[in-house]
Amino acid sequence: MENECPQCKQAMQWREGEYVCQVCQQHYLKHAYCPTCQSPLEKLQACGSVSYFCHTCNELKSKSAVQIAYTAVGQ
Repeated sequence: MENECPQCKQAMQWREGEYVCQVCQQHYLKHAYCPTCQSPLEKLQACGSVSYFCHTCNELKSKSAVQIAYTAVGQ
């Protein structure tokens, strides 16, 4: 399941720039990290497709390869 709550594993909804879990009532920000060097990635969107760029490795990373982490808003 995409965008599942780290606490309860239920699907989260996108609202006003952050993900919200209706069950836990927690708000999260989504972060993508490079699978090679663990640096934060820049998200690139064009024509309906999404890919990521690692400034440390200086290369594009596949959406399926990136590591995703959620941080609670306010922490």
